[in-house]
Amino acid sequence: QVQLVESGGGLVQAGGSLRLSCAASGTIFSIADMGWYRQAPGKQRELVAKITSGGSTNYADSVKGRFTISRDNAKNTVYLQMNSLKPEDTAVYYCNMASVTYRINYWGKGTLVTVSS
Repeated sequence: QVQLVESGGGLVQAGGSLRLSCAASGTIFSIADMGWYRQAPGKQRELVAKITSGGSTNYADSVKGRFTISRDNAKNTVYLQMNSLKPEDTAVYYCNMASVTYRINYWGKGTLVTVSS
């Protein structure tokens, strides 16, 4: 069983920055796709950014140019650098590990990001 533990959330003013981290247990991190999702109050969970096992990335249009996803396979950790934060970025951010090939789909418990105006 894989455990994903997010950290780095908090309260920040609009225009500020935060870096989220997600540490994964186990030995399959390097073969899995990793993603960051978020869920704002009253809204559905949505994809923020994703990085494949090969390092390809994709982003939601709303965060392109502001957020950067990266991974460190030696540390079993995925990061989300968030710059120029906006109040609409306020949400619980969840880390996801997935692989269609290996039939895995794990979620972390989430970390709250609050952006004040």
